[in-house]
Amino acid sequence: MCRNIKTLFNFDPPVTDDEVRAASLQFVRKISGFNKPSKANEDAFLGAVEEIAGISSRLLRSLETNAPPKNREEEAAKAKARAAERFGA
Repeated sequence: MCRNIKTLFNFDPPVTDDEVRAASLQFVRKISGFNKPSKANEDAFLGAVEEIAGISSRLLRSLETNAPPKNREEEAAKAKARAAERFGA
């Protein structure tokens, strides 16, 4: 999976529409190979981002869990620690 796409389920506070759209944009960039599409492909590219964002939002709303919500700051700190260990920074 693309490392820039983060888990969005089961966080407190809940995920925002902007976060879902950003993850959708990263996904479309990854599978299309375009960071910024040409004018000829722009409509298809942006349409895909919106469709994936909508589908992702519906998925996140429909998921259920008994696990307590994760804290964003704690998860970010864990990710930073993993990156420091992995890359030695």
